[in-house]
Amino acid sequence: MSGSVVVGYTATDAGRDALRLGSRFAAGLGATLHLVIVLPNEGTRSPIVPPEKSYEKYLRTQAEKWLRDAAVHVPAGVTRSAHVRFAESFGEGLIAAADEFGASMIVIGGAGGGRFGRYTLGSVAQQLLHSSPVPVALATSGGVDADHPISRITCAVGNRSGSDYLLESSVALARALEAELRLLSLAAMDLPGGMSADEARIAAGDRADEIQAEATANLPDGQTVAVEVARGRSIEDAVEHLDWDANEVALVGSSRLAQPRRLFLGSTAARMLHELPVPMIVVPRERPEGA
Repeated sequence: MSGSVVVGYTATDAGRDALRLGSRFAAGLGATLHLVIVLPNEGTRSPIVPPEKSYEKYLRTQAEKWLRDAAVHVPAGVTRSAHVRFAESFGEGLIAAADEFGASMIVIGGAGGGRFGRYTLGSVAQQLLHSSPVPVALATSGGVDADHPISRITCAVGNRSGSDYLLESSVALARALEAELRLLSLAAMDLPGGMSADEARIAAGDRADEIQAEATANLPDGQTVAVEVARGRSIEDAVEHLDWDANEVALVGSSRLAQPRRLFLGSTAARMLHELPVPMIVVPRERPEGA
């Protein structure tokens, strides 16, 4: 992944979670961090909200203050910029900002009420995960401090076609961050019905060997690839019983239902999300235009 990082910021705990995660990506990638607050444009405000220019000026002034306060918490050495945008929705504004700044990813926080260290999907995340043309990173609640580098990338790969760009993205990100790469084979849980347990294990092992060889060929000499085969009664069970590093990030691909170069959170990724104790990046099925 190359390009800048857009953080959808709000002056809330979720916004600070997104800021920490986005700062870690920007620091590791040597990328510019764009903090973006999206305010509702006049057509989407409640009828009880005054339409006067003075109120819009007040909103902008308050948002700019929040951004100045947030910028203080970005690690030294990270190039940053702050922006206030008006749009019909927060998600729409972030997608427009990502296009404007040539961003390689959008980073957002979760909705309120989630377990500490887990992610809860809110309306903004739902919108982005069904329409963004670039990867979307979801910060967990109460995430790791911004000055901690990302140490490992785990890429969850199934047995179906369409994972080429996902694997390519995970290799590129691990290489850029100088992080360990772990390939999590979901093949045993992503096979046609009717297979015996032994047949499923053999197929999963074959798939794991295949993706390990492909990833290793694209990493610098000396950078290794670990492979684990997910085992458990369900996706949730498998994720819960894996070892997760505190400074780890997981990558998953979009559903087969996704439109070309757009995201669509599939059922497997959604089920993983409920148990993941680390941030997740959802990657489009195809390389974004211009990437």
